[in-house]
Amino acid sequence: MAIEKTILSSSDIERIISDTAGQVVRDFPDMESFAIVGIQTRGVELAARIKEKIEKLIGKPVKNGTLDITFYRDDITTRGKLPVLKETLIEFNINNKTILLVDDVLFTGRTTKAAIETLMAFGRPNMIRFFVLVDRGGRELPIQADYCGHKVLTTAEDLVKVRLRDTDGVEDSVVLVTEN
Repeated sequence: MAIEKTILSSSDIERIISDTAGQVVRDFPDMESFAIVGIQTRGVELAARIKEKIEKLIGKPVKNGTLDITFYRDDITTRGKLPVLKETLIEFNINNKTILLVDDVLFTGRTTKAAIETLMAFGRPNMIRFFVLVDRGGRELPIQADYCGHKVLTTAEDLVKVRLRDTDGVEDSVVLVTEN
């Protein structure tokens, strides 16, 4: 029997986004050479929210983009079903930029690796920093988040479900699903 436990509420997620935006502005005062890139799907919505908060703090627009990492995944041939392609849109030169890469959940590190490879196909940023809403442990690759909203230890069988209002049409939350 599956047990669902809410580990982040809507207000928790809002606080994490606000805190992260403030920290990013403190860490990177030169926003002219800064951009945010969200990993499809929920990383895009989280990136948009962080971008909005940063823009309110600095009073200027921030460059942003989206990444679909499908063709850079190392498990594309073993997933069993055809991937659904989503938009990759980077309409600015990433060379010499500081990029904040945004995703919802960090687990094995393979998605992040694929995202970095996808991003590097567009040029050579000065620096890539990584935000993740939830780090669930279980890394297979030496990848860590620079900004992390919440850490929770899970098993490979557990699920971490991120639900966001614009993507999923429900109130924001993060739920840990475990088998009893």
